[in-house]
Amino acid sequence: MSDATTKDTAPLHHGEEPLIAGNPSFGEVTDKISRIVERKTPRVWLLALLLTGSLALVLLGSIGKLVWEGIGIWGLKVPVGWAWDITNFVFWVGIGHAGTLISAILFLMRQRWRTSINRFAEAMTLFAVICALIFPGIHVGRIWIAYYMFPLPNQMGMWPNFRSPLLWDVFAVGTYFTASLLFWYTGLIPDLATLRDRAKNKIRKIIFGILALGWRGGNRQWKHYELAYLILAGISTPLVLSVHSVVSTDFAVSIIPGWHTTIFPPYFVAGAIFSGFAMVMTLSIIARKVFGLENYITVNHLEKMNKIMLLTGMMVGYAYSIEFFMAWYSGNQYEIFTFINRATGPYAWAYWTMITCNVIVPQIFWIKKWRRSLPVMFVASILINIGMWFERFVIIVTSLSRDFLPSSWDYFRPTFWDISTFVGSFGLFLSLFLLFVRYLPIISMAEVKGVLPQADPHFYAHKSHRVSEEENK
Repeated sequence: MSDATTKDTAPLHHGEEPLIAGNPSFGEVTDKISRIVERKTPRVWLLALLLTGSLALVLLGSIGKLVWEGIGIWGLKVPVGWAWDITNFVFWVGIGHAGTLISAILFLMRQRWRTSINRFAEAMTLFAVICALIFPGIHVGRIWIAYYMFPLPNQMGMWPNFRSPLLWDVFAVGTYFTASLLFWYTGLIPDLATLRDRAKNKIRKIIFGILALGWRGGNRQWKHYELAYLILAGISTPLVLSVHSVVSTDFAVSIIPGWHTTIFPPYFVAGAIFSGFAMVMTLSIIARKVFGLENYITVNHLEKMNKIMLLTGMMVGYAYSIEFFMAWYSGNQYEIFTFINRATGPYAWAYWTMITCNVIVPQIFWIKKWRRSLPVMFVASILINIGMWFERFVIIVTSLSRDFLPSSWDYFRPTFWDISTFVGSFGLFLSLFLLFVRYLPIISMAEVKGVLPQADPHFYAHKSHRVSEEENK
């Protein structure tokens, strides 16, 4: 590696706990991670893919029914014109935030602990955004003219309405997906070359050879790689803040009480990072156990993520309280009613589920014993994502179900097709993730090697010095 990589990923100082346990050599890192891809397909993996693929087919069937019958098959009606469709969209966009945060922002801040979890966090980002992109396309009703959302000339000579929040979503999420895909693929290139060189099957060698783009690991290639990676990290960092700010502005530009507020952009970004890290936590605990990666994804890595979830959870809780304060301070009777209705009205059960999962559950991470307990953090991560889904549901449905006219108030109830579409999106997400962990390296071999003690240029000098001292004794 070049001097820049050595400087950025230098190992910890003596006396600090190592990032990678077990003190593996460079070769052992390559063997351990590569064998996950190279081994024969496990039967358990096939069964898991069969289950998640079946759920993905449920999504496909639900979309087919939607196209055939129309959005009337959902529980939407006056006054609730948005419900689970937009709730699921915002939920999945939020899930995708942790990957870019871990990869880009922590990379720019030189946080070396990210190297063990950034690869599958980035992959999770892509798969979550794919799930999110489905919902803006299918909730518009006339799916066959969804191309109106793109700034392309069409047979009517019409152009999209650039003042439409729907169009803002297309640009924001599309840009985010493109930048995340480039960032993820750029980081994969050295590892793809390793798999190419180890491949014993000619077809695998050709496929990985094409994907590796002629990588040979020379000094010039490393310099270009590091520059490209740094530029993409710089591009991706503002996207973490901008994409969910745009999604939140969908609501903020309206005049609906409970939506018309300037706190939404920072509030949504904090919530997105909160839910994204919870999903990374859930997947990383499972992956480290299934693939025996306890030395690479250590409890220290998980504890650091728990601290970030504690921080962002407190930010979300603060936003909840500020919303009530601003409603009272505004003196607007409609705003005041909306927030009282959330806590005491017909959807109070959803509101207090949200408060319990998002505000109370993360407080257990103040206790170090629980912060380092795998069962506790696994259950907590699932509860947090449940709470974050309910947050979006509460914001959207409670604000719409009781609008300015009491004569049009109604209670939203999801239909079978609302539920099947949401459950099916999880099937698509998990199917894509299973394909990823089977055919691509789940941990970045090149970056993990950079945080090993052997990567320190002074490591062998210190080692030989200690050996000579022992010999003198």
